[in-house]
Order: sequence, then structure tokens, then C-alpha cells
Amino acid sequence: MAMSGGVDSSVAAGLLRDAGHDVVGATLKLWGGASDSGCCSVADVDDARRVAQVLDIDHHVFNYTEEFERHVVAPFVAGHAAGLTPNPCIECNRHIKFDLLIERANRLGFDAVATGHHARVVERAGRPALARGADPAKDQSYVLGYLGAAQLARLQLPIGTMTKDAVRHEAERLGLRTWNKPDSQDVCFIEASRGREVFLRSRIPVTAATVVDRSTGDVLGRVDVAELVTVGQRRGVAPGRDGERRYVTNVDLAAGRVEVDRLEEVMVTTAPLDAQSMSTTDTALVDGERVWVQTSAHGVARRAVLHGPDYWSVEFDEPIRPVAPGQSVVFYAFDDPDVVRGAAVVARS
Repeated sequence: MAMSGGVDSSVAAGLLRDAGHDVVGATLKLWGGASDSGCCSVADVDDARRVAQVLDIDHHVFNYTEEFERHVVAPFVAGHAAGLTPNPCIECNRHIKFDLLIERANRLGFDAVATGHHARVVERAGRPALARGADPAKDQSYVLGYLGAAQLARLQLPIGTMTKDAVRHEAERLGLRTWNKPDSQDVCFIEASRGREVFLRSRIPVTAATVVDRSTGDVLGRVDVAELVTVGQRRGVAPGRDGERRYVTNVDLAAGRVEVDRLEEVMVTTAPLDAQSMSTTDTALVDGERVWVQTSAHGVARRAVLHGPDYWSVEFDEPIRPVAPGQSVVFYAFDDPDVVRGAAVVARS
């Protein structure tokens, strides 16, 4: 049982124990630097250990700091340096929790790995598939969208059928110290008290840039760290001379230029995909396949069609705000919008 020190994994461990399984808790030490948020702080490890004691299950801490730096932190920094918007939580799930942890569980002779994610493993066409969790507000199928059938066959998600309120009530009933612990909202290796800018500045030279209205050529201001500006972003962007909101359309680090425009000029109907990042849960994604597409962890799924395989892209039925290169999109079955079909990273145009 992967135990992060949060209420979800705590309850998941309790449910598995009560169902009669031989449960062993495993907390992953991922980040060796300073942390005051996420699931990497000393307090979180202590919470997981205390919960294991209350549940009377064994608990271990596995050190994956080198692997986490290589597969998650370094690509996060390199992505921002290249003008991309990476998603470190997805990469952590893909390379650490559902790769290295499953590999270790196999070597140690365990039958399954469980986590506290709000998602479900279901059967589709005789094969395991990933589906949305029962609580729409907490659904985490998006961040697990890269899991394949082989991984899902070894995975248990005990709280996927529960609402968050039900999880907290169960934690209180079990007498777990995490029952009222707030949900983590931040990237675990970035101190919330310092933020992404301080972290990036400690790793790479950053770029100041001029903010330019693409339609009028007006200079609307400057940004200190263009590497943190995201295509489609509105927050922090000054309005145009006409008083209307502006949205980021392009970030050119080499030129030190951030282009913005009115919403109607920013909307797109297609997003190019990185072919090497394409992943499917079971059967292959095909050219012309109708899917539902989610572009962020808690975004609205939208109707679309996939085009490929020479140059993969997704075409939306209706215009949307652009998805930043480096972000992931997750595909859901058109005939069953709760079931994940696969995922991909958005490429540059």
C-alpha cells in the first residue's frame, strides 16, 4: 500500500486490512531537498508511519531520490527552460509509483500494489481499464492516464468508489490522525513558501520578456520569468489598450517576447501531439477515433477526433483555449466517457 501520509491512502490501507488482505505500507522518499508541501515532507512520512501503527500493519520507507531527480525534477526544469509546461505529478506516477514501485513489489513477492487515488479499475472487453472515481470533484483518472493494462492488472484503488466526505468519515471511524488533514495542492519538491520562481532561479538562468499584443503590436508590460508563462494563461496578464482581457498565445524565450491576444483570437480547434508520448490503456488508438479529451486535472472533457499516425493530433468539435506544449491530454472512450483510452503530451505546432 503506497502511503503518502494523506487521508486517502490512510483509508485505503484500512479498507484493505479490513477486507482480510496482508497489507504492508510503503512510503516513498522522493525529494532530498527542502519541502513544506506535497507528499515529501518529514511530517507526511511521520503521518504515514503513525497511521500504519494504528492499523497494526508493517511500514517501510523506500528511497527513490535519485530516480525522482532523474525522471521528474530534471525534466521539469528542462521543460521550463525549453518553454514547455511540464506536469511533474504525471511523470512521478508514470516513472516512480507505477514503474519502480510495482517492480519492487514484484521482486518482494507481493500480489498487488494499491494507492489512494480517486479512480477505479474496471473491466472493458475482457481487459482491465482505468475509469473515473465516484467523486467528480476529486477524480484523479487524468493523472493516471498513462497506465496500461499490465499495470492496471496489478493495481487496487480501494477508495475509487467513495466520495471525499465518505473517506474522511471512514478515517475518523478508524481513529486515524489524517482524517481532517487538508489535501495537498502543490508540487511536492517546491516549497510553497518560496514558489516556482525561486526554485527555477536556483536551477537555471531565467528570461525576462516583453509582453506584446499580437494584434495591435502594443507593449503591455514585462514578465520577470518567461519560463513560467503558459500558453493560454490569463492570470497576471495585463488587459489590452481597449480594456479587454488578454491571453497568452506564444512564448518566445529566444526573443524575450510573450505574445497575447483577445480570447476569440486565441481559441483553437486542434492540438498537435508528441507521437513518442502516445500511450494506450488497452487497444491502440487509431486515426479517426472519436474520443472525449480532458486537458487538465479537473477540466471539462470535450468531444474530439484523433488524427494520425504519421503526425498525431487531436481535433476538437468546438474551439477551446490552447493547451500549452508539454501538458498532457487524456482520452476517454466516446461510448463510455468514464473509461480512459490513453494519453499524450501536447507538442509544439
